[in-house]
Amino acid sequence: MRILYVEDNPELREIVSMLLEGDGRTVTACATAEDALAHDAQEPFDLVMSDAGLPGISGTELARTLLAANPRRWIVLCSGYELGRYPLDWGPHVRTLLKPFEPEDLERLLDSIDTEMRASGGSARPTGP
Repeated sequence: MRILYVEDNPELREIVSMLLEGDGRTVTACATAEDALAHDAQEPFDLVMSDAGLPGISGTELARTLLAANPRRWIVLCSGYELGRYPLDWGPHVRTLLKPFEPEDLERLLDSIDTEMRASGGSARPTGP
């Protein structure tokens, strides 16, 4: 699974990036949604995990932009405050993760997404022309 992680706090970005690494997972980390869109445009990632509150384009705007292009995208929005139900209404592949979270919570979330990806035949990357 290719993961794009977006977090503006450098220390948190480094720590969580290490936690995201694992068997069958590679991580690209960046500080802004603008950088994330540039990385994703080269080859869409299987999962985009982003802080909800980023400077410039917010993580929620990033999620909406990616989902507008492909509603089957896997998105995880992380926030220090409860986001409520509205991100979940964006589609079946949107998840939220309340900060601070335990490494075990992150691992469980990644395992469940990986299981769902495999059950649906792979990533949510666009197919065809």
